[in-house]
Amino acid sequence: MAFMGDMMNPAPFWQNGPAPGAFYNFPGNSSNFSLSNHSAQDFKAHSATPITTTTTVIGVKFDKGCVIAADTLGSYGSLARFRDCPRVMKVNDLILLGSGGDYADYQYLKDIIEQKIIDEQCIGDGLLLKPRSLHCWLTRVLYNKRCKMDPLWSNYVVAGMQDGEPFLGAVDKLGTAYEDAAIATGLGAYMATPLLREAVDKGNLDEEGAKALVLKCLEVLYYRDARSFQRYQLGVVSAAGVSVQPVAEIKHDWTLAHMIHMK
Repeated sequence: MAFMGDMMNPAPFWQNGPAPGAFYNFPGNSSNFSLSNHSAQDFKAHSATPITTTTTVIGVKFDKGCVIAADTLGSYGSLARFRDCPRVMKVNDLILLGSGGDYADYQYLKDIIEQKIIDEQCIGDGLLLKPRSLHCWLTRVLYNKRCKMDPLWSNYVVAGMQDGEPFLGAVDKLGTAYEDAAIATGLGAYMATPLLREAVDKGNLDEEGAKALVLKCLEVLYYRDARSFQRYQLGVVSAAGVSVQPVAEIKHDWTLAHMIHMK
């Protein structure tokens, strides 16, 4: 029988890594977070009340890539306080990332991801982080924070090119993850998803058609979602690379407003 070591005090799987029965401290904390050595006070909620929040992120696949879009409003409770909160970022030449939820938590993860890309470039091995890898990493980070009762109160949409094929996946604050051809977070999960799926099911969606579809969904949400805004950011990822367009405005039309009567 092979020697198994001390079964009561198992060693970490790797240096400063997780051990059985312990939480991995993210990021950069070398100590293991054992359940048995901590009181209930150590698991108190720290970020259960997001302050500045953002709403829907919309993502859709087309025949040669993916499109992601989100508005730029940061709401302070019910107040449309910050109107320049971009949340569609280029990660590298293969990946786009969109975020909804607490804006500070997005900025925290954005800094970490950007540092990961810098470290990758410094290695200089010619390899790029792939969208499926980032998607998996986000599930681990968000689930880890949720298990410590200190969640990152945000959700993410990852779009990119994985081995020449479009990839689109979502991760929420609990670490729940899935892949789909059409994704909408926030209120858009209820109001934009039917529009997206109807178009995707018809097939033959090209880049221009995908952009028009996403803009139509943003327009619908601007009319119906009180936390939405007419200024938006749109990004496209394909075999040609990643591009994030400058902030633009939805062309809206309120001429039907006179038909709305409050009772």
